[in-house]
Amino acid sequence: MTEKVRYEELLPHEFEARLAQRPVGYLPIGTLEWHGVQNALGADFIQSRGLFERAARQFGGIVLPPLWLGPDRITGQDNGPDLIGMDTAKTTTPHRQLPGSCYWIPKGLFTALLEVILAQAKRAGFRCIVADGHGPSRKAWAEMADSWEKQFELHLISAKRDFAGQWRTQNDHAGRNETSIMMAVTPALVDLSLLPADRDVWPQGVGGKDPRDASAEYGEQLIEDTLALLGGRLDELGV
Repeated sequence: MTEKVRYEELLPHEFEARLAQRPVGYLPIGTLEWHGVQNALGADFIQSRGLFERAARQFGGIVLPPLWLGPDRITGQDNGPDLIGMDTAKTTTPHRQLPGSCYWIPKGLFTALLEVILAQAKRAGFRCIVADGHGPSRKAWAEMADSWEKQFELHLISAKRDFAGQWRTQNDHAGRNETSIMMAVTPALVDLSLLPADRDVWPQGVGGKDPRDASAEYGEQLIEDTLALLGGRLDELGV
């Protein structure tokens, strides 16, 4: 039987046992957002949750339920809906509403939501929270991490603040990096055959290296490299 690590699936005594072993919480901060024609819309939190579930089983700790709301750039239009995130990317031609994106909240509301989560996590007995996922959410977490550590007396781990240039997961948008990670953690939610067969045609709303070169093997390597960084940091913090 697969070891249970998701907060919502733990019975109270299981929660207490895992918390006593290692009081670390992992928070996937993802979205419901276009990630190319080839990836499921929940790709942001699917990837971070997949990484964090492996971390919890390897190092200990508990994976909190993922967030699907997050900040991003937003452009108003005189006619039609606001354009959000990858709707206005250089690789989205013409700029337009991409199917399925449903996640935007103001940055201030996002940080307020995280503050409430941190307060409740502290109350529940956690001593360290790791959060990662959607790029603008990752940035907001990094910007607030120093002050939140003092405010809540928690250790916080931020990919952007603590591992600048080293963290290897979710470093593009639906390109080779993210698509490979999706193939490693949830292969049934990726379909490379939907991408243009013509290599001269760049996939719409995709940033990074070509997702047509993605593979589960590459995704596994990215995850293992990131887990090594994360495990080392947890040991340094002594939690």
